[in-house]
Amino acid sequence: MPQMAPMSWLILYFFFSMIFLLMIILNYYMFLYTPKIFNKKTNKNCINWKW
Repeated sequence: MPQMAPMSWLILYFFFSMIFLLMIILNYYMFLYTPKIFNKKTNKNCINWKW
């Protein structure tokens, strides 16, 4: 039925739009940052005050 063609195009548009948004959301939330480990060397200057 040619009268129903615009409706099927609209359904296809929404279908692919939802898949596209789903991929964007999954790509955003599944990306894991590798945590950088900082080795902080604390300078401990132990000063014993003897008054």
